[in-house]
Amino acid sequence: MLEIVDQQIKELKKLWKNKRLLIHQGLNLAMIVFSALMIWKGLMFITKSESPVVVVLSGSMEPAFQRGDILFLNNQDNPIRVGEVVVFKIKDRDIPIVHRVMKVHEKPDGKVELLTKGDNNRVDDRGLYAPGQLWLEREDILGRAVGTLRYVGMVTIILNDYPALKYILVSIMGLFVLTNKEES
Repeated sequence: MLEIVDQQIKELKKLWKNKRLLIHQGLNLAMIVFSALMIWKGLMFITKSESPVVVVLSGSMEPAFQRGDILFLNNQDNPIRVGEVVVFKIKDRDIPIVHRVMKVHEKPDGKVELLTKGDNNRVDDRGLYAPGQLWLEREDILGRAVGTLRYVGMVTIILNDYPALKYILVSIMGLFVLTNKEES
């Protein structure tokens, strides 16, 4: 482990002396970051969801979804049906909620109202909705769950619980990208 650290420090010193290589490696790092952002924006466009991938943060949907599961969302215009798992956002709250649709009300004007509930909860979500709100509207829905990766999102939960660890890991990854040499 100490050898790796020494090697990285030595590579950083070499990199600092060779400004052209430093710029080249910096551009490589920027390309990786911008590629990730373009992939995210592409997923947003394809799925019509502002958040095409979410992590389940609580046990309210057990046994269907466990804490730490990653859900893939799709927000196409298809009608939402009872029994589907949706991700919705409440006004003035940052964190989206993953719950199952219990009731769907279609009004004569075409407006759709939804009532949701966590599988592991005893009561519906009216207590979670914004004050005075009894139903979710279609605009509140970020998407419906169309796929899952079990427990992979625990990494995200751990990194959010320990922010210092997140910065350390991102710094280490950036360091490795900067000091990585391409073999020619």
